[in-house]
Amino acid sequence: LPIEIEIIDDDEPIIETEVIASEVDTDTEIIDPSDFEVIEEPEEVKVIWTTIEEVPIFPGCESAEDKRACFNEMMQKHIRKNFRYPELAQEMGIQGRVNTQFLINNDGSIGAIQKRGPHNVLEKEAVRILSKLPKMTPGKQRGSAVKVSFAIPITFKLE
Repeated sequence: LPIEIEIIDDDEPIIETEVIASEVDTDTEIIDPSDFEVIEEPEEVKVIWTTIEEVPIFPGCESAEDKRACFNEMMQKHIRKNFRYPELAQEMGIQGRVNTQFLINNDGSIGAIQKRGPHNVLEKEAVRILSKLPKMTPGKQRGSAVKVSFAIPITFKLE
């Protein structure tokens, strides 16, 4: 069977838009490029932990010979000190590794914490631990402070 076509009256008026030509004519004012002020924004540099020239310094590692090793050791201490196994995770028998990654900003503060783990409860605890990190001396690349990304796994294991 042929399809029946129904014709409906359109009550809405069509609004025409005027297109203005952008061509140059004798009345067009030409502005000198030197009249514009150029604002240069500093390029935000983000470096990963393994390639940075001067690693961020954890408080207490200022005089350490191997600043990377001291940083890692102090991170482990911080995690152990602030670690609390969530009650809900204990009751439900949830355990596993939460992989975390965060930024040490160019002012030494902690930002942009990313996490992936077996359960939301464990992820929240990992974020809580990392958000308690102290302000650090920022990492440097070519003499200027830069953002540094750092990754560390936090393992939750029931005994």
